[in-house]
Amino acid sequence: MGFLERLKDKLSKTKQNIVEKIEAIIPAGKRIDEATIEEIEEILITSDLGIKATEEIIENLKRKLKEGKAKDISDLKSLLKEELTNILGEDNYLNLNYKPSVILVVGVNGTGKTTTIGKLGAKLIGEGKSVVLAAADTFRAAAIEQLELWANKTGATIIKQKSGADPAAVAFDAVEFGKAKNKDVVIIDTAGRLHTKFPLMEELKKINRVIKKSIPEAPHETLLVVDATTGQNAIKQAILFNEAVSLTGIVVTKLDGTAKGGVVFAIKKEIGVPIKLIGIGEGVEDLREFNSRDFVDALFD
Repeated sequence: MGFLERLKDKLSKTKQNIVEKIEAIIPAGKRIDEATIEEIEEILITSDLGIKATEEIIENLKRKLKEGKAKDISDLKSLLKEELTNILGEDNYLNLNYKPSVILVVGVNGTGKTTTIGKLGAKLIGEGKSVVLAAADTFRAAAIEQLELWANKTGATIIKQKSGADPAAVAFDAVEFGKAKNKDVVIIDTAGRLHTKFPLMEELKKINRVIKKSIPEAPHETLLVVDATTGQNAIKQAILFNEAVSLTGIVVTKLDGTAKGGVVFAIKKEIGVPIKLIGIGEGVEDLREFNSRDFVDALFD
């Protein structure tokens, strides 16, 4: 099965929650009217697309209806595909133009953050890059052990200290090591517990400042990992983390097990930060660069 076919399969619950619900209210041959558009609005809101994205889509659909461009279900699906693709915008890939390129990864516990780091490291090593993993989540001892397992499995270098050590010191050591050893990428794990609490957000800001002492323009990427199954809560997390550390990208995990994949559109519309990677399964190969057209096609085809 090719990746697009697998993506369609993995997004089947989200497709049922959005596209198939819309198809169900518009039988073949039925003309689209204002009442139909209002029903679609309710489906989009309850499918985790968020208020802003839904309002934009509905406004444009109403305009197309008045222009006579939304006559039946076929027209409507084409227009919806266009609207959803426009919300996601141009694809943005990881900035790996530096040596080392420093990637700071943030997010709350349970989103799959450390696993995502391991898979990303494996992906980059598979592409021929040398990778350093920094175990700066010193708050949770299991996080250090988990990252060490990924390093052993993939051949990445791990920089760690004992549990409870200063996270910023670990991050600084890893970036300095990456510079000294001419490594391609340094990926920094961070604590994920209670990040709405002031001290831990301040800790992230400190890590940022310390990294810049080694490489002034770093981190080159600051990625937030969110769990798609949490729906609207993922948007709240994105807003909080973006305020604290200015995100450059979002990683959406666990899309294969949820009907809440509409949150991808909501996050992009609400905070304007691009989706850069998605997780659609347990395997290393299931962490993929995000392609907006493939994503929308998988929902409709």
